[in-house]
Amino acid sequence: MIRVTIRRKSNRLIESFSVKGHANFAPHGQDTVCAGVSAVTVGAVNAIEKLAGVQLKCKMKDGFLSGQVTSEYPPVIEAQVQLLLESMIVSLQTIEDSYGKYLQIEDQ
Repeated sequence: MIRVTIRRKSNRLIESFSVKGHANFAPHGQDTVCAGVSAVTVGAVNAIEKLAGVQLKCKMKDGFLSGQVTSEYPPVIEAQVQLLLESMIVSLQTIEDSYGKYLQIEDQ
């Protein structure tokens, strides 16, 4: 199972996320759940870098990705980063709605 953890500040802004595990929905190379989660999460990190000009503090290895918002940004940039992260969560929830046996999201 893939476990996604979203951590929020007291003001509900996202400060970090982590993605751990493998879906085991299908054999390696054919697992569309893993591929979807990877595309959504890595795509969000790439979009934040390209569109907001911000590099999250990230770690990535087999079956693991984490991202952390490391600095205070001007309000416009902060809003862009948060919108892209919230969009990532909505996309992951869409996958979870159909494949909840293989993906669990915890929003703290």
